[in-house]
Amino acid sequence: MKGLYLVTPDWEDTGRLLDVTAQALDAGAALVQYRNKTASAALRREQAGALLALCRSHGRPLLINDHVDLCLQLDADGVHVGGTDATVAAVRAALGPSRIVGASCYGELALAQAAQQAGASYVAFGGFYPSRVKVYEVSTPLHIVAQARAQLRVPVVVIGGMTVENARPLVGLGAEMVAAISSVYLAPDPFEAAREFTSLF
Repeated sequence: MKGLYLVTPDWEDTGRLLDVTAQALDAGAALVQYRNKTASAALRREQAGALLALCRSHGRPLLINDHVDLCLQLDADGVHVGGTDATVAAVRAALGPSRIVGASCYGELALAQAAQQAGASYVAFGGFYPSRVKVYEVSTPLHIVAQARAQLRVPVVVIGGMTVENARPLVGLGAEMVAAISSVYLAPDPFEAAREFTSLF
C-alpha cells in the first residue's frame, strides 16, 4: 500500500462522484474509501456498488467506511473503522483474513499498536492540519509518523487537511499513504490534483 488514498465526500450526486473518482484513479490514486455519512442506505448501496465497479476496472481496492454488512454484500475489498465504530478485532473476524481492515488512530500510538495486534492492515493518523471536512479535537504531531514506522509492521496513512505541500514532510517521515478528500474532490482539476499527490511517492 503506497500512494494517494482517496476518501469520498458526502455527495448525493452519484454521477459527479464517479466522474471525479475516475479522474483521480486515472491519475494514479492507489485506493478509494467510500465514506458518506449523510446518505440513505439505498443511496449508500448504489454509490458503493458503482464505485466498486469503477475501482475494479482500474484494478484498485475499494474500502467501505464503517459498514461491514455493505462490504460483505458487495464483496468489496475491506472496511475502515473509526474510534466509535466496530472494533478492529470484530471487523477482522467478520471479514476474514484476506480483506483490508484499516483503523483510525488519531494521534495515539497506543491505539495503532492495539489495532495492529487486533489484525489491522494499516493504521491512519490525523488530523495533522485543519480540515475543510472534519473538525478534530486535537492536532496530531508530525513526529508520530516516524515513531509509528519504527514500531509498527503495518503501513501508515496520514489524514487531515492534506495538500501536496503539507503532505510532503509526512511522506518524508515514512507515511506510505496520504488520504485526501477536498484537495481532490473540490479541486479545479481533480486529475492534476491526484497526479501531484501520486508524484510524492
